[in-house]
Amino acid sequence: QVHVMESGGGLVQAGGSLRLSCAASGNIVNIVYMGWYRQAPGNQRELVAGTFMRGHIEYADSVKGRFTISRDAGKNMIYLQMDSLKPEDTDVYYCKTTGYIRNTAGGMERFDQWGQGSQVTVSS
Repeated sequence: QVHVMESGGGLVQAGGSLRLSCAASGNIVNIVYMGWYRQAPGNQRELVAGTFMRGHIEYADSVKGRFTISRDAGKNMIYLQMDSLKPEDTDVYYCKTTGYIRNTAGGMERFDQWGQGSQVTVSS
């Protein structure tokens, strides 16, 4: 089984900063992708920033230049540094991890696992 946990959300004033952390644990053989998504009530979950373990990084246009995703591959962790926060950044932020585990038959099995989410609230 794979467990994904986010931390670091909270309340901040507009223009402030927050740093989110995400850790993946369990019977993981390797991780190919980790990313941050956000979702407001009634809306679809959308990509904020993602990083492929081979190096490619992607950002939503709305956060380019303000948010920075980084990773510690050795610890199966990613971070999201969020600067110049705006009230419209208020959402629940979710971490998604994609990779492979070893199944009971001894083979490799792909997984996609989400964390439970971390609330980020930006006041005006």
